[in-house]
Amino acid sequence: MKKTPLALAATLALTALPSVSFAEDASPSSFNLSVTSDYRYRGISQTRLKPALQGGADYALPGGFYIGAWASTIKWIKDWDVKGPLELDLYGGYKGEIQKDFGYDVGLLQYAYVGNKLAEVGGGGVFKNANTTEIYGALTYGPVTGKLSYALTNLFGNYNFATNEKTSGSWYFDLSGSFDLGSGFSVVPHVGYQKVAKIANASYADYSLTLTKDLGSGFSVSGAIVGTDADKLFYASPVNGKFLGKTSGFVSVKYVF
Repeated sequence: MKKTPLALAATLALTALPSVSFAEDASPSSFNLSVTSDYRYRGISQTRLKPALQGGADYALPGGFYIGAWASTIKWIKDWDVKGPLELDLYGGYKGEIQKDFGYDVGLLQYAYVGNKLAEVGGGGVFKNANTTEIYGALTYGPVTGKLSYALTNLFGNYNFATNEKTSGSWYFDLSGSFDLGSGFSVVPHVGYQKVAKIANASYADYSLTLTKDLGSGFSVSGAIVGTDADKLFYASPVNGKFLGKTSGFVSVKYVF
């Protein structure tokens, strides 16, 4: 199988879609800006192990519904010598509580790679369009969340041209915790598994450990260790051959307002 960096777009603690707050006395809208030394999503670098600029907006609707948008600079599409410098994620859903400390979240997420020409790589026959639609559901008990995402379309442009089979039906399971350490520190351990339908050697597990310090006035700084057991050829950069899922650390600064 050809080397195909499976692009994934926004969910480690440093680069995640922002959580929407539903506190009665909170503003229904929030905004965030961040810079990170490496944009990792589901363990795979979206920026060839380089920095990214990111930002988003969320709005909490009455009754537990929410909508939002999040964007990041990326490199993985441009690295195939075609257009696609920006990722824009649009999402909406519903959050509720089954009982105290036991909540749920369901929604729809559209990954839009603005102006991407991924389907033109090699004159065609290598990828489909990168834009991807997923539905998701999550359960949270105390500090621990389990989340399942399911692709309704080809997953980030991947397609098995040899067998003429789509990668829709691919799924990702995420198990994470968020633990308050006191003095403004929190830690987020995470493990996940990406199942890529119809393509051999594309599925993999990922893991991370993120430490965040709340600096006050909306600012926070985070550091993380992240890695995968992904296939090193399948997830190699077409520019320099570097493994995009290697174990490494990165840092991020975020401002929420």
